[in-house]
Amino acid sequence: MQKRIFNTTGYCNPEWHYIINPLRGLEGEIMNLINNNLYFVIHAPRQTGKTTLLHSLTRKLNNEGKYTALVFSVEQAGYKSISIKEANYLMINAVYNQAMHFLAQDKMPPMIEAYQGSTLYNYMSDWAKQSNLPLVLFIDEIDALIDDTLISVLRQLRDGFQLRPKNFPASIGLIGLRDVRDYKDRVRDNDRSIGSGSPFNIKAKSFSLKNFSKQEIADLYQQYTNETGQVFSNEVIELIYVYTSGQPWLTNALALEITEEILKKDYSLPITPEIARQAKENLILRRDTHLDSLMDKLQDERVKPIIQSIISGSDLVYNEYNDKIQYAIDLGIVKRTKNGIVISNQIYNEIIPRVLNLSFQDSLQGKIEINRFIKPDGKLDMEALLKDFQEFYRENSESWIERFSYKEAGHQLLIMAFLQRVLNGGGNIQREMAIGQGRTDLLVEFAGERFILELKIKNSNYKQEKAFVQLSRYLDKLGQKHGYLILFEIKPSTEISWEDRIKWEKTEFEYLGLTRKITIVEM
Repeated sequence: MQKRIFNTTGYCNPEWHYIINPLRGLEGEIMNLINNNLYFVIHAPRQTGKTTLLHSLTRKLNNEGKYTALVFSVEQAGYKSISIKEANYLMINAVYNQAMHFLAQDKMPPMIEAYQGSTLYNYMSDWAKQSNLPLVLFIDEIDALIDDTLISVLRQLRDGFQLRPKNFPASIGLIGLRDVRDYKDRVRDNDRSIGSGSPFNIKAKSFSLKNFSKQEIADLYQQYTNETGQVFSNEVIELIYVYTSGQPWLTNALALEITEEILKKDYSLPITPEIARQAKENLILRRDTHLDSLMDKLQDERVKPIIQSIISGSDLVYNEYNDKIQYAIDLGIVKRTKNGIVISNQIYNEIIPRVLNLSFQDSLQGKIEINRFIKPDGKLDMEALLKDFQEFYRENSESWIERFSYKEAGHQLLIMAFLQRVLNGGGNIQREMAIGQGRTDLLVEFAGERFILELKIKNSNYKQEKAFVQLSRYLDKLGQKHGYLILFEIKPSTEISWEDRIKWEKTEFEYLGLTRKITIVEM
């Protein structure tokens, strides 16, 4: 019997793929809405299981025999130059083609030839009239539609809502990245009529899919162990949960990388934490489609200020309903935590700064003599590295920061790139970043040693004691006694000379009854 695999492409088929119940925690609520002939929205980032959930729900409904259910995508109608007439026929065609694959002959919608020039509304209405069971439709990729096409479709659904269940689908679910309140971003700037008074104000409820819990990751991997005998230990599961925060695609991608690419399906080999770390690094370096799609969003003008503020630790004027923050959350790039707005998971947290400073890293190729920073015993000479960076920063920072598309985070990206180039293949950088923290914390691991760096902008609000307290807290959290406070002066060189900027000072600071050693590195 062919063993199943971890799926990273398309929706999950239980016969081919290891799978967690896609309806977990939602089945009761969604079925209640369907049974009450209501319309609703399911929104979640890409590759979190939306399509898998829809197909699972559709199979369940059709097998139970109370409804005729179908899921279809309207993505083909999602481009700017399309006419409403053409869009309607493409969507009608999508309905019929999906029905051909998934529905029995006696449940089929009308033949489509007679509906050239017609509307989705007419087609759905005629299908509901001829169906001996109430219709339940799931419209996938709804927010791929833009401008007049999107408004037209939503208005058609609203108009048909009054006719359900005999003359229009009894229940409809709209599926996409964003909640219906945010569909106005898909409409021309001069036509925001989809905003307040939305044509889809018939929506009863919105759902968002959750990431896997640690237990659900364990349950997913246990299915693999049951078939192969190869064990994902609790330590490895914990590490993967730390890396992914349960993001479904990443969870499957790491397991696939471990079992298929690194271990080559040799079930006799142990899955170790080191192999999990290697798999994580492979994903980041390879940048599969999922991660490349994420990177494309970094240049979106709605995402850019959010990520800049996270990397720099600067404040962002926002409230709980700020459109840009909600947009970045809906894309799955950031999340809300008790510490503020942060990047969604550790893998994204590593890859985003690397991508943003990639051209700078490449330009350093051959310019850094890495061996100068390695001691005879193979340990990292952090002081030599930082002193070298001070000189590099003095000579190059003004021109390089201007080249970054993320200029406000340029100082932080510059030192991260320098460190990454030195550490590539031999060390690791962990970043702790959040909006409004006023700093960026780095943990550098190399040859069994740990180095703590706190990056801060030396502006008018800078207070040294506060910086010492922040660094001391981070040192305490990681059980370290020595840290580096990296200060970037932002006044132009016409106001303060480089001789006055470049400083190196060692001091001590008492925190919670313990003495912390702090090296202040200014530039």
